[in-house]
Amino acid sequence: SFRVRAGEKVAIVGATGGGKTSIISLLARFYDPQKGKILIDEIDIRNFRQKELRRYLGIVQQDVFLFSGTIEDNIKLGENKINFQQVKESASYVNADKFIKKLPHGYQEDVRERGSLLSVGQKQLLAFARALAFDPRILVLDEATSSVDTETEMLIQDASAKLLQHRTSIVIAHRLSTIKDVDRIIVIHKGRVKEVGTHQELLQKKGIYYRLYQLQYQAEKGKILLRKAS
Repeated sequence: SFRVRAGEKVAIVGATGGGKTSIISLLARFYDPQKGKILIDEIDIRNFRQKELRRYLGIVQQDVFLFSGTIEDNIKLGENKINFQQVKESASYVNADKFIKKLPHGYQEDVRERGSLLSVGQKQLLAFARALAFDPRILVLDEATSSVDTETEMLIQDASAKLLQHRTSIVIAHRLSTIKDVDRIIVIHKGRVKEVGTHQELLQKKGIYYRLYQLQYQAEKGKILLRKAS
């Protein structure tokens, strides 16, 4: 088990299949734990209704859910308390307005089911705007693994950093290079917490995190060499 303190930024890492995605599913209450419990301010999340939970907890997943409706509708998710000005401010803050303004109808542009006309990066930025509009006390961010162009990647990284500011944050990290500055890193292996510490502390331990970091570093180094060779 682990505890995340108020205002703390925590990253959860581990090999594929280690249990990272299950943590998101449990937090979002896609299903409830068979054993143990998850508490927010000492209250079991099973005692929250979904609408209440959304005010506490914002989750940005890799596979962004978009429905048939306008850009504005997809950011508000039917929450009438969020006005159009808040929608625009949220989109602007996380760089989503840069592509929204280029659409023929802007915020009233129709988003087809699952956002089929939007790129992976655009969907991700929309998800950030949605999360910010709801202003949750706790944010869970599942880093996207899909490759995007360099410019969009920079916008996403900037938006991600802004979104994590001044709130309790849990990042499900797939690229270890992006989490060096979080307060704590929790290493999950085969469904169990195996290591906890800062980036530097875990590297010094030379355990699971160290091996994962070395593997990713070598893979990135190989990609750079390939690009130079071509």
